[in-house]
Amino acid sequence: MFSWFKPKDPLINLNKQYRQKLEQAMLSQRNGDIRTYSALTAEAEAIRETILKEEASRA
Repeated sequence: MFSWFKPKDPLINLNKQYRQKLEQAMLSQRNGDIRTYSALTAEAEAIRETILKEEASRA
């Protein structure tokens, strides 16, 4: 019923998650929590790899 609220492209969600993880990592780094920064950056890079694979499969 509310399908117009959902993005049809999964890349949109992945890019949003990627940006959010990078922002969280930046805030952790600013607060001096380098371990959390490293973990969040690793998660963001894993999401980025997924994005790249998805883009490659479409081309």
